[in-house]
Amino acid sequence: MRIIPKLNQAGSLIAALAVAAGATAVNAEVVVRGKEGKPLDEVREAPASIAPDFRTIVAQPSPSEVKPEFLGPVLLMKSAHVDLEKGTATLPLRRGKLKTGEPVWFIITDASDENLANLHGVNYSPKMAYALTGAATRHASIGKDGGFVFAAGKVDFKPARAIEPGPANAPFPPKSFQPGSVGDAAYTPLVYVDNSAKSVILNAPVVSMASEAELNTMCDGNADASKVHDKVVAICPRDGTVTLALTLGTTFDKPIFYLSTEANNPLVATLEGATMTPAMSDMPFALEDASPGESAERIVVVVNGPTGLDNPQRQGLYSALTDGRGPINVLGGIPTINLDYSPMWRIFPAVWTDEAIQKGYRYRMTSALQAAEMATRGFIKSLDGGEFRAVGFVVNCPVVYRIN
Repeated sequence: MRIIPKLNQAGSLIAALAVAAGATAVNAEVVVRGKEGKPLDEVREAPASIAPDFRTIVAQPSPSEVKPEFLGPVLLMKSAHVDLEKGTATLPLRRGKLKTGEPVWFIITDASDENLANLHGVNYSPKMAYALTGAATRHASIGKDGGFVFAAGKVDFKPARAIEPGPANAPFPPKSFQPGSVGDAAYTPLVYVDNSAKSVILNAPVVSMASEAELNTMCDGNADASKVHDKVVAICPRDGTVTLALTLGTTFDKPIFYLSTEANNPLVATLEGATMTPAMSDMPFALEDASPGESAERIVVVVNGPTGLDNPQRQGLYSALTDGRGPINVLGGIPTINLDYSPMWRIFPAVWTDEAIQKGYRYRMTSALQAAEMATRGFIKSLDGGEFRAVGFVVNCPVVYRIN
């Protein structure tokens, strides 16, 4: 089902037509924002996609409309049309090909160059410039028709994503799992454009390698998971759009929506509904967040947080594997809040200790600073019972919309 934006101003029609044609949207907007708050009320009822986890969000108008650093919603990925009720984002669908001629359908979510990021309505991530290492970034050139020609890198979308949780009292780790799509050794979403006058790395996740005719049957939904990324809800080369399911998380105490497209570990890829991408392991992610040479930012994945759909403190993999909703991961810096944003996130697994649980200290964390505080107090450990730390897993999660 195509999402049609509300046309509240003359410029909106131009932006909507540009996205429908696959061009850059200069003035994107949120398609469905949900119910507005009462007059003079600073809060409103949360839209359906997040209501089980957050019942209220900031009402309109918001201080963030004057200055995005202030409280309130911010559309971070300007090329996206977001439906908050459905929890989806519709993006321009990009057409490319491999040198062998095979079709490559992809999206662009981030750029290492600020001017190009603004031009294309995507996130600016200066740290991605450090990812030109090993197989972490693949190469592409631009043809005479403006299309991207990728040197290498294929994704197999045929596997069926499957996961079997562990026992009820300890559903993680799962008994078995299978990622729904797998990239070969040369595939990575990070792309260096060889014949660009500006040195730039783009975050360009592949969402399908099927034929145009096959994908045009999915314009109104019913996406075939054996031919497209598991997060694809609808895809339409004819209209130049693709709609993907968003993931709910938090950052510095604010709820956010982000995409989850690749991971370098098969279990993480399965949990995230992402493409298993071994080449991302070549990315430098061993230093502190803002260090020269560090290409990733931190994401805290709670393992054994509070459970129960009716529990306002609900969070973590135990919950996600038993109730079907997301784990509400805690992300570090994003644009408007911090300078060290990267769509590549190194995972810090967080396991609440028995002492913390017995004393009733366990709660829903919404900031990486809270995780650091609890770890310093000894109430959070890593998967192996050791210190709270990154464990070598990386996920590609471009941020789309700051909800508050």
